Amino acid sequence: MTSIPENIPAPVDDGACDHLRGQALPNVTLTSSEGRPVNVGSLAGTVVLYFYPRTGRPDRPSPDGWAQIPGALGCTPQACAFRDHHRELTDLGVQVFGVSTQDSGYQQEAVDRLGISFELLSDENLALAQALELPLFTVEGVTLNKRVTLIAKDGEIQKVFYPVFPPDDHVYEVIDWLKDSSR
Repeated sequence: MTSIPENIPAPVDDGACDHLRGQALPNVTLTSSEGRPVNVGSLAGTVVLYFYPRTGRPDRPSPDGWAQIPGALGCTPQACAFRDHHRELTDLGVQVFGVSTQDSGYQQEAVDRLGISFELLSDENLALAQALELPLFTVEGVTLNKRVTLIAKDGEIQKVFYPVFPPDDHVYEVIDWLKDSSR
């Protein structure tokens, strides 16, 4: 699925990310879909970190009621949108990382299947989510990220997008903000 259906419930801004702007990215090391360690706090330049709940797999069903959870549906379309605009983002001097609580093997499957041209970072132990106090939710006993996008420059969070909806069009908001902030 590369777009989301109409009439799905939209998430609401509950203030869970109000504290993030101006905060430093913490020195938390995550494993990337390439299997390498990435220390988020040492990422230089402009970085987009988009947090998403989970990518689905064709051979596994989504959790029961997934489409009715506000903001849950749309991870694959969001990843594909960032993939499709990755060149434009890198031309703006930006590094892009997707972040979920799925393990790096699961993420590597998504990278391969979807042709994603950037790394996904595994926060399966919730180290980054806890350090940043990100909003989370639990489905079928699994803790997942709510959808949030952070733009950091030289380690400081400059922009927070929360809630993110619709996720398949969100990349345009990110690109517009990056272009406006560089003027």
